[in-house]
Amino acid sequence: MAPKRAAAPKKTRQGTDSAPAAKRSVDLLWGTAERPTRGPKPGLSLDRIVEAAIRIADADGIEAVSMQRVANEFHFTTMSLYRYVPGKSELIDLMVDAAVGAPPSLAALPGGWRPKLREWARQTWATFERHPWFLGAAMGRIMGPNQLGWLEAAIDALAPSGLRGQDLLDAALVVNGHVRSMAPQYVASNATAGGDPSDQMPTDQWVDAIRTLLTTHRDRFPALNKAIADGAFQPATESEFEFGLERILDGIEAYIDTRREA
Repeated sequence: MAPKRAAAPKKTRQGTDSAPAAKRSVDLLWGTAERPTRGPKPGLSLDRIVEAAIRIADADGIEAVSMQRVANEFHFTTMSLYRYVPGKSELIDLMVDAAVGAPPSLAALPGGWRPKLREWARQTWATFERHPWFLGAAMGRIMGPNQLGWLEAAIDALAPSGLRGQDLLDAALVVNGHVRSMAPQYVASNATAGGDPSDQMPTDQWVDAIRTLLTTHRDRFPALNKAIADGAFQPATESEFEFGLERILDGIEAYIDTRREA
């Protein structure tokens, strides 16, 4: 019997095996990568490369980031960058962790877990405002020390509540989920969070289009039209974010009370 042919390695967007690519990102994020050899360019460093890529993404969206464009920022060749970072995928991993920044310091906030988690959510929201591309870019990527530090801060804030294990993690993740769900609506009218800008409708235009459709077909959607008459379907604001955040914190607090009684 002829030997079976080995399965082809799984490809990433750069055409390399996914496991080595993930290992390269981990090494870069956690500082365990070998330092570049063969004459690194004077004035060029991994930190400066990442900062330049973030500036490009903030200005023009994540799709505008390429190794060539980043190299052009320094008037160097693209090959100069490859001495520091293997490719765009690893560069985006570094961008995501650098953009989120150091985790917030919450220990000094009085009042227990709730004000600490509230402040954590607000600072997360502020990060998404500063870097609208972050949400789309961060999905499914290796987490670096900054990202894990933010999760550590949320878990540490919640720990005195009495929640344990998966309950503790789920409570932090549901707050994070609220921020992630609201942020794109709020920032869409100011910047593109990823993808082709021509495919995305600014928030105010989207709201106007929905209101027009509902009022045109009011007989089919009486409950929604009643909500519009009462002020629904306005562009997303920070007050809506705060409303949802407080209701989620109410729910977590009620769950904590239930667990405590049990």
